[in-house]
Amino acid sequence: MREETSLAIIKSIADSQNDLIAVFNNGEPVLINKAFEKFFSVSSLDEYKSSFGLFVDNFVPHPHYFHKDKIKDASVWFDAILKLPEMERVVSMMTPSYEPHAFGVQVEKIEEYVVVVLEDITQTLIKRIMIENNTNIDKGSGAYAKNYFLQVTQSYQDAAQFSKKIVSAILIKTDKNDELALRDLADYFKSIIRQDDMLIRWGESSFLLIFLVDNISNAQKMLKKLYADECSFVLTTQRESESIKELIKRVES
Repeated sequence: MREETSLAIIKSIADSQNDLIAVFNNGEPVLINKAFEKFFSVSSLDEYKSSFGLFVDNFVPHPHYFHKDKIKDASVWFDAILKLPEMERVVSMMTPSYEPHAFGVQVEKIEEYVVVVLEDITQTLIKRIMIENNTNIDKGSGAYAKNYFLQVTQSYQDAAQFSKKIVSAILIKTDKNDELALRDLADYFKSIIRQDDMLIRWGESSFLLIFLVDNISNAQKMLKKLYADECSFVLTTQRESESIKELIKRVES
């Protein structure tokens, strides 16, 4: 009775959180919160267990994230993931409608219980792949440096594939080439674009905006938002099975 009361109190607190929370005992989930139920479209722990089986089986075997095939010994999955550096404690899981999400995993052991918190980092995946620092930024304009972008194109492509998005590029040219004017333009564009979009200093008087979209129509909407009198804009959207490097060749042709 005391244990049931304790779990009821924990569930009440966990249900108020946006992160997915699960409590384990002897490797089996004994509690899940409302956010967890919503993600898997279930109404109870029993329904989840009968529909989805072992918890570790929900981790998509993506090469860049933790999953059961990466467990090298007889460890349970939460012991295995704790052996990884904190930045590598990331898993991928799918909703019942096959929509992939990425989660940062926190594990805490409290007596005989293991509390697992899964933070949905899908929307900030690209930001985590490409952590900003001064060496990544073009000093003249404040946009990303071209060399830096060329170094991380594969990471950006991986993020696009994981999110099931397509990459679009807008080449922005201007007659202005003094640093103050370019910085003003860069600040203007950065105030419009999203956090995960990349504005890159591409040439002496040009920028390249790289961003992810669901379809060409959304790419065209972004093009309209960027309008500035002193600039010209050319939109190029990734073709099926085309790499970012191939896309850039078309942009520059």
